[in-house]
Amino acid sequence: MCGIVGYIGKREAAPLILESLRKLEYRGYDSAGIAVLDDGRVTIRRCEGKLNNLETLLNRQPVSGAVGIGHTRWATHGRPSETNAHPHRAGDVVVVHNGIIENYLELKEQLSKRGTQFSSETDTEIVAHLVSEKIERGMDFLEAVRRTLREIRGSYALLFLNRRDPRRLIVAKNSTPIVIGWGEGETFIASDIPALLDYTRKVTFLEDGELGEVTLGSYRLFDARGKIVHRPVKEITWDAVAAQKGGFAHFMLKEIHDQPRALADTFRGRISLKDGQVSLEDIHLKAREVKQIQRIHLVACGTAWHACLVGKFMLEEIAGIPAEVDYGSEFRYRSPLMDPKSILLMVSQSGETADTLAATEIARAKKAKILSICNVIDSSIPRKSHGVLYTHAGPEISVASTKAFTTQLTALYLLAVALGRLNGKLKQAGARKLLRDLMHLPHWIEETLKIESEVKELARELMHYGDFLYLGRGVNYPIALEGALKLKEISYIHAEGYPAGEMKHGPIALIDETMPVVVLAPRDRYFEKTMGNLKEVEARGGKVIVLTDDAKSGGAILAHRVLTLPKACHYLTPIVMTIPLQLLAYYIAVQRGTDVDQPRNLAKSVTVE
Repeated sequence: MCGIVGYIGKREAAPLILESLRKLEYRGYDSAGIAVLDDGRVTIRRCEGKLNNLETLLNRQPVSGAVGIGHTRWATHGRPSETNAHPHRAGDVVVVHNGIIENYLELKEQLSKRGTQFSSETDTEIVAHLVSEKIERGMDFLEAVRRTLREIRGSYALLFLNRRDPRRLIVAKNSTPIVIGWGEGETFIASDIPALLDYTRKVTFLEDGELGEVTLGSYRLFDARGKIVHRPVKEITWDAVAAQKGGFAHFMLKEIHDQPRALADTFRGRISLKDGQVSLEDIHLKAREVKQIQRIHLVACGTAWHACLVGKFMLEEIAGIPAEVDYGSEFRYRSPLMDPKSILLMVSQSGETADTLAATEIARAKKAKILSICNVIDSSIPRKSHGVLYTHAGPEISVASTKAFTTQLTALYLLAVALGRLNGKLKQAGARKLLRDLMHLPHWIEETLKIESEVKELARELMHYGDFLYLGRGVNYPIALEGALKLKEISYIHAEGYPAGEMKHGPIALIDETMPVVVLAPRDRYFEKTMGNLKEVEARGGKVIVLTDDAKSGGAILAHRVLTLPKACHYLTPIVMTIPLQLLAYYIAVQRGTDVDQPRNLAKSVTVE
């Protein structure tokens, strides 16, 4: 989500960094800042809001120097503010950061005991203090960063500037992208390719666990053990649009690959493993209010409705609160039983969905509390809500929703844990277990994406079939619906999702050798029953594709194709299962030559009835 830019060379750094940050505006942000080093002096300018505000500030209070770092931030640790905006400084060390420091509370407590004073609510400031401490004890800048990286856990792209060491910048990466660009006697650093294209096409990508020392037109890369890494410079041939796509053929594919980052951004800064708490400041619910809640009405349309179906399982089983799920287009025309002890929970990517928005009038008339989960800040639905939980998917360009859906599921998980803690039905130990599982989610998604080549090959085999059936049980049944919807939306193939147990109540009549059947079969309490459904499909000649997280049983399952996924916890398995279904729909659509990002007859958000 956030954007990073760094420069060391002979030009004025501030205007170059500002323009490079503009190339990253599509990622979404709510504050911005820049730090420039000149003649042993570091000057920092930061502000809330858009880059125009930062530009105005720099025009009023100009900075000079040929070394600098800049950042656009989407608030997670702490509200959007000048104080929480990056860069952050401790002593002579200045840092910008994308990602999440998982053990920041533990490190902050250690630093506080040593007398450290903090000026922000961010996890990033802690990293600056750790590096500064080591430099003050006489350690070399590079070694101080290396030692600090051993202390922190999490995902990060970090870029450091040191007032006493003006000839180099230090950069580090783990699970969050960063790239170095090469010019004549100047070097550029950025979190994404578009920021560099006006200045250079020669780049080097850092890999996870690597540390880079960047100077004028040169660099050294080190692996996690401190050994020098030799990597050839690559020539980028993308045009500006391809650069926004990150080199992917379509926005949809880029957004599928964005999901490990988007999911981490959605929960980072909101959870405490130490006490099993979830901080949702903008929800505005107290324990007394939550204990009085008798029912939650989840209202959404399309893909967001599928997220609500999964959310129903989470809210009822984790928080112990009865939940109902309605289509917005149906809810607005019936008379739901709501009262002041009810909550209307609206889920929408855009925050402008007309049918979902109409539900607010019903809730207000019934004096129910209105909450929302949304991706677009200050859109209509959040403005009409008493509280909002923003997902941090970033702009989703492709019409077919991918990362918006999985971040909605993540937000619903957070909300279920938060409500369960507030009403006392979820104990601390249980909450800590659920939150530890959530911390693993980005890694599980990264591992799942590694089967992309298998899915692409499978898509070539299946592209000519005219009908598909998707089956799932329990919390994964809504993912069968979502998988079918994705295929319909972008490939124009007829597909249906069903609870696997309902197959014998009608859909089984359709199954023959011309019907691919995609079966979601995680190793859960439904596994044996799902295997029984699979046998029934197989007996009728259906072409069975199985998604399972049971590596041991996967090899023994008789099917046309078995895709084995990482083993996730029960409530997060639906997110893992979603990824191969997105990829399958995408690659079938590509093979069929459809307009993947802008499928016919569809709009990104439906703002009229």
